[in-house]
Amino acid sequence: MEIKFNKSKALNSLLYVANRLQRKDFHKIFKILYFSDRQHLKDWGQPITGDNYIAMDAGPVPSRIYDMLKIVRGDSYCTDSEGLGKYFTIEDWMYVRPLQDADPAKLSKNEKDSLDESIRKYGSLSYDEIKEKSHDIAWRSTAKDFTIQWDNIAREAGLNSEEISYLTEINQLKNDLN
Repeated sequence: MEIKFNKSKALNSLLYVANRLQRKDFHKIFKILYFSDRQHLKDWGQPITGDNYIAMDAGPVPSRIYDMLKIVRGDSYCTDSEGLGKYFTIEDWMYVRPLQDADPAKLSKNEKDSLDESIRKYGSLSYDEIKEKSHDIAWRSTAKDFTIQWDNIAREAGLNSEEISYLTEINQLKNDLN
């Protein structure tokens, strides 16, 4: 299943989550985004951010969102040429301090509902609790530091092979049209 990254959705999802969590560390935000993308894929046939999740020791990490955070933090090979620093800063190496909220026009009601549900279900969990929950079959079936396949995330979300094939076809048609 080929999924396209949506930078606007990713940035606004990051801001949406960071503005609603008490503990705004990278780990917690990454897991909330993972669970939201997984649920939205199940419910609506596509994830919110479209980011590639990497199977890292502490669980799935959204690759491009992590890159955005490192750019603002100052430890990326890239400079902040797009002005990400006007949206958030990084404190104490791993805490996101949002400087504004998500643009309400950039996230649909369904996307906000998925983000809210993940925040409600997982937002108050400790580091170890959310880490354990994110170490699902999709994560466990992926070699360390490799990309978790969207087909595996879809299976983890509860979709069957027929539903995954259908979504693969739909996403391929969308990609062909763009």
